[in-house]
Amino acid sequence: MYLTRFRVNTGRSDAQRLLSSPHLMHGAVNMSFPIPPPRDGSGPRVLWRIDRDTAAETLLFIVSPTRPDLTHLVDQAGWPAADGPGWTTFAYGQFLTALAKGDTWGFRLTANPVHSIHHQHSKKGEPTKRAAHRTPHHQMRWLLDRQERAGFEIVQKPEERRLLERGDEHELIVRDQRPLQFRRPPAKASRDDVRFTKVTFDGRLRVTDPDVLRRTLTHGLGKAKAYGCGLMTLAPVR
Repeated sequence: MYLTRFRVNTGRSDAQRLLSSPHLMHGAVNMSFPIPPPRDGSGPRVLWRIDRDTAAETLLFIVSPTRPDLTHLVDQAGWPAADGPGWTTFAYGQFLTALAKGDTWGFRLTANPVHSIHHQHSKKGEPTKRAAHRTPHHQMRWLLDRQERAGFEIVQKPEERRLLERGDEHELIVRDQRPLQFRRPPAKASRDDVRFTKVTFDGRLRVTDPDVLRRTLTHGLGKAKAYGCGLMTLAPVR
């Protein structure tokens, strides 16, 4: 497994076009691999995420079972004349293998928190419709409901650090909520547009099942993985 970091040159028009369309970015990421890994759940898949931490720095992260070649992205959305290849790839397998039960890490996850609802006039037994969670409270609950079967638990705050009686129990924040809508060829009508809401979680977790967490980190969490959701990364706790 490999973890790759690429800095996007947001001053270039091609970079702005890629950043505005998860469909185009998905295609650009897939072009980094001569043979794209399977997407049928039979093994680790390619996951990617855009981080916009500051106005001056936008980063593309990719987790993949094979090493990518981002030469085309440097040409389109990087600094082709700069020294060096324009991206950094780390061997991820050793880090994953070293994860141990009880370890505490900071984490970031961009995800698509959804739930199933019935149509307004639907009858009993009719199929449900997938809908986005709109509020930070429900988005947090979406992640908390999945933590055990994803191999981790989100660290709880000491009572003296909680700002609210309810809803502030965990080391977890939601930020950068983005409703997205785009057309995926060959669709021509707006009713066929892809629509979803992307949110980013930052927090602190404790490893409860290393094997399951490794799968979460390499297979993704939630829906819309092809469009920049599902990738969780870990960082040392400061």
